[in-house]
Amino acid sequence: MNQIRKTELSIATGIFLLLIFFLLYRSISYNVFELQHEYGYKFGRYHQVFDYYKHYLLPLMAHITVVYLAFLAVHLWIIPYYYEEERWKMGSLFLAIVTGVVFLTIMIASTWYNGYLFGVYKTVQGVHTHCAKSAFIITIFYATLYALYYAGRHLFLIHLYPKVLSSPWFRQTRTELVCIAVIIVMLTSTGFRHHEVMGLLFFTSTYLGAMYLVLMYIILPKYYNRLTIRQLTLRVALINLSAFLLMLPYSVVMDHPGGAMIVMSIITYFITLLLLYPLTIWMYRIRHAHTDTILGLQKALNKSETGLDFLRWQINPHFLFNALNTLYGTALQEKAGATSEGIQKLGDMMRFMLHDNLLEKISLSKEIAYLENYISLQRLRTQASPDILIEVNINDEHCEHEIAPMLLIPFVENAFKHGVSLRHKSRIILSLSCTPEKIYFDISNTVHSNRGSEVEKESMGIGLHNVQQRLALLYPHRHELNIRETTTEFFVHLTIEIV
Repeated sequence: MNQIRKTELSIATGIFLLLIFFLLYRSISYNVFELQHEYGYKFGRYHQVFDYYKHYLLPLMAHITVVYLAFLAVHLWIIPYYYEEERWKMGSLFLAIVTGVVFLTIMIASTWYNGYLFGVYKTVQGVHTHCAKSAFIITIFYATLYALYYAGRHLFLIHLYPKVLSSPWFRQTRTELVCIAVIIVMLTSTGFRHHEVMGLLFFTSTYLGAMYLVLMYIILPKYYNRLTIRQLTLRVALINLSAFLLMLPYSVVMDHPGGAMIVMSIITYFITLLLLYPLTIWMYRIRHAHTDTILGLQKALNKSETGLDFLRWQINPHFLFNALNTLYGTALQEKAGATSEGIQKLGDMMRFMLHDNLLEKISLSKEIAYLENYISLQRLRTQASPDILIEVNINDEHCEHEIAPMLLIPFVENAFKHGVSLRHKSRIILSLSCTPEKIYFDISNTVHSNRGSEVEKESMGIGLHNVQQRLALLYPHRHELNIRETTTEFFVHLTIEIV
């Protein structure tokens, strides 16, 4: 939350400084007499003396500054420290003070900005009343605008922000989006003295920024390794031409008689194809090379850490297997079938974790066997409770694939850890199937309000967070993981594309 407020502070400060810069830039770059004529004609109409600085620049700067400071006070101080903490009385008092300061500042600035009204109204009181009404309406407008912003912000943080923050595209594009926005503002501001030029620059820079994002994050990741450079260039040219043709009618309708916007549209098309496209490919190659290097290092580090974790508890595996075999033989002699079966399955699982789990890839059938052993052990533990339903649907047809070990078991462990209650009705449904190209895995379980209090605390898996990281490392752009939770159920859907 603090990071979000820092971002909001940066954006608000940037807008404030940009507005002040534009005001000062006009004051410096324009001739004073031109400004007097442009903004002082109303004063001359009513025989009032106009001073650019007193009647335009300073009132507007005061107006902008008080609105900026009020936003900081309300959003960064009053709302978080009083209203969100339910300290309503003090918060309302400070809010009233800030609102009053904004109203008075805008009213006083308005009496200077609209100084020509002293030639319209017969009394000074009439001018002050007019300015007070205007300031009141503007203050209400700002308050309503902020209320809408805060409501939208609140809804965004609750419903969208967690999803957006966790999505890969947000982490990849947020820096570039900021850079593109800065470039658009800077390029547009260079034509500040001519509105037509500003419009053309804004149109061009926005189009180029949008095409860069489309190329970098949609076209190249999807087609770069599948098409030749010639085929890729043709596809990009067609996409660029489609976007150009869609915007050309707008250019014709909005264009002035000189035809500058149509000419700029054509120039932008060729800039995209001849300059932006090769530059984006070059940047994509560099980024892809760096990404491959980082992924390789992360895979090696992950493999080393996993190996070290297992080595720490591999004190004497032969002793453990011998002990399990002894217990297994004793259980058979005592005719304890369920116990001997459980020991045998536990031994198979330990053998998998000691040997197969250290391999880079294993056959999917071994992963399935591990899952079935784990589920069988859990059935032994829960078979006394008739309210626990465990449904397993595994179709191993076309499942001759190889995958990284221990990718599926964390989801199953999580389902049993959080989805089984010895007091309430519980349900776990697992399904797994394959095609020659993909593996489909789904699991759902019930969610209990006091989950974790009656179930085992330790898990043999490496956790959902770790398996998400492993999937991103081992199957980049070749897997789809959807995790969804309601008040009563937890769903996981995983698709892995096997190359």
